[in-house]
Amino acid sequence: MDQKIAELGKISGKTLLFGGVYSNLQALEALKQIAEKENIAPENCFCTGDIVGYCAQPEETVQLFKLWGAKSIVGNVEIQLRENAADCGCDFRAGSRCDGFSQLWYPYAQSKLSKNSLDFLKTLPNNIHFEYAKQQVTVVHGSYFNVSEFIFKSTDWALKKPNFKATNSAVIIAGHCGLPFHHQEKEQLWLNPGVIGMPANDGKPDVWYAILEDSKESFNFTHHTLNYNYKLTSKLMQNGLLPEAYSRTIVTGIWDNTEILPSVETGLQGFRIQP
Repeated sequence: MDQKIAELGKISGKTLLFGGVYSNLQALEALKQIAEKENIAPENCFCTGDIVGYCAQPEETVQLFKLWGAKSIVGNVEIQLRENAADCGCDFRAGSRCDGFSQLWYPYAQSKLSKNSLDFLKTLPNNIHFEYAKQQVTVVHGSYFNVSEFIFKSTDWALKKPNFKATNSAVIIAGHCGLPFHHQEKEQLWLNPGVIGMPANDGKPDVWYAILEDSKESFNFTHHTLNYNYKLTSKLMQNGLLPEAYSRTIVTGIWDNTEILPSVETGLQGFRIQP
């Protein structure tokens, strides 16, 4: 598969993982402060894509991301934006509520991004590969084979497994689905740190990220929640141009619908996540 892969070699020290910033400037500011407080260097901060999305400040978010110097792969949104495509490429079912909402937020994001920001998005690789605590790690958005594939904790391991072989990795760090989780089978680990731009459908406004640590050369990870100024994010989204349902979700922590979710994750709506 012909993909633009950033080969980073060996990485060590505390490492920050996150995804789906979704134009949520307040969440990105809060996460950047966490990284600085934890003394995590920008080059050890990795985003699984979709820097741009549902919230009100796409241009400011991309510029802060660029200024920070964290690393990211492309999400489906970045691919569509830099190709000036007509839709977000999220693979929502035609006519669904998510599809309808995307016809509001995606053109809004398109209208706000400067050439400088679009040029930055064009520099992002499809995947990132590195070695961490003697483990080979690859960062993907949906899956290695399909940037828009929704893979959840309940997704059968048989669908996850080919990604490890294709990338020659023991660890896949993924995004896109919006929910934090980890799924381990023997020596292979699928790790989704979650997203910081939207809550995880668990009834809480805080959002999710993960941290890797390599003390004693062992591969360790922990899931974390992030508190940020979500009230401001929600208020800024109430501009008459973005979906009102998404501004409510920012506050309530409950998704407007569960169209993309498998039955297991649908049943967990409103319950505190156990990643």
